[in-house]
Amino acid sequence: MGKIENGFERREIFQTKKVQNNPDPTFINTKSLITLSVVIPTFNEELSIRKTLDAVSRLVNVDEVIVVDGGSADKTVEIVESYKNIKKLKLVKIAEANRGRQLDEGTKHASGEIFWFLHADTRPVQGSGRQIKQFMRYKEVIGGNFEITFSGETRWARFLTRLYPHLRSIGSVYGDTAIFVRREIYERIGGFRFLPVFEDLDLYKRLQKQRGRFVHINLPVTTSLHRFESRSFLRTFSRWSFFQTLYWIGLPPRHLAKIYRPIKK
Repeated sequence: MGKIENGFERREIFQTKKVQNNPDPTFINTKSLITLSVVIPTFNEELSIRKTLDAVSRLVNVDEVIVVDGGSADKTVEIVESYKNIKKLKLVKIAEANRGRQLDEGTKHASGEIFWFLHADTRPVQGSGRQIKQFMRYKEVIGGNFEITFSGETRWARFLTRLYPHLRSIGSVYGDTAIFVRREIYERIGGFRFLPVFEDLDLYKRLQKQRGRFVHINLPVTTSLHRFESRSFLRTFSRWSFFQTLYWIGLPPRHLAKIYRPIKK
């Protein structure tokens, strides 16, 4: 028996074969197709977007990809428009580089039952789409995320890779861990808010209030360290930690935005 939470039994689901063969009444009919839409926000991502699209193109369980550009001044749009390895790739352009607004706009152009939000410098591995679909065949699963690895062999990359699981354990789930959400749940909670900062933490906080499970898949996504590399790592990390603390003690994002400039620019 699983642990009882919120009035229903919680079962731990880790093995794909068990998911396929489990007769649990919460299991959705395997004959029904579950469609997966990837949404990627971009703003001056010419150095990373092609690698991310290449990684996504190798995933056989992705049904469509929507890139939402927030007014890039580099070659990002050109790269996306000329990319041919993804059959169902759509580019949406908006005037504002606001990640929450871009992600939400992408969902309006998506047809999938599952929204998978990837940062432009975050690359999934093969099998990721299949794992999402297997987990989401359980009605009680509302969404989830992945293990994260920071690229590079530096001690700072290793440090952040080790740190993120601890952050997750205290309720800090960030967008670069490749969050996915069931469409009906996303729409029920109002989707991403157009916050100037911490739109990912805000979404996760609201997901936690929903009846159901937010799962963690032990497959890695690799993300870039370059948002920390443009200046002193310790100084940047200390500043990032300071603003995270202010957010968690209740300072509204609109107030934080007056003194916070996104690290990744």
